Amino acid sequence: MTKFDTLKRHLKPGKAYRRADRRWSTSVDRHLKQLVESGTLKKLSGGLYAYPKETVYGPAPAADKEVVSAFLKDDTFLLASPNAYNSLGVGTTQLYDKTVVYNHKRHGDFQLGSRKFAFRVKPALSKVAYKGISPY
Repeated sequence: MTKFDTLKRHLKPGKAYRRADRRWSTSVDRHLKQLVESGTLKKLSGGLYAYPKETVYGPAPAADKEVVSAFLKDDTFLLASPNAYNSLGVGTTQLYDKTVVYNHKRHGDFQLGSRKFAFRVKPALSKVAYKGISPY
């Protein structure tokens, strides 16, 4: 079994990975290029990759929680979407294309794959925010 096969065997569908995760490969760049070319991994941004989960409808992207966790290298954040207000009946019928991420590390707007995230630094988050749990 080659190093490439060993790396591919350790990847899990529906998960996001960083280039810096060098656990199973000594030639990270070469192996990542091969995985992207074969369609196993999808490049989301510089150094961030996702392994789509196969469904009956085709490949499903990794969950936002997985992508944000890999991007931040941390599990302490809160995902919030203004679209959640629409389901409560207190919002408008307008749909938003960004997910707001309250965290301790990054600030700014980032596009990770086809999704847009608005990262906001908050010095203190409620206990609900830990481990990426969203109240929505």
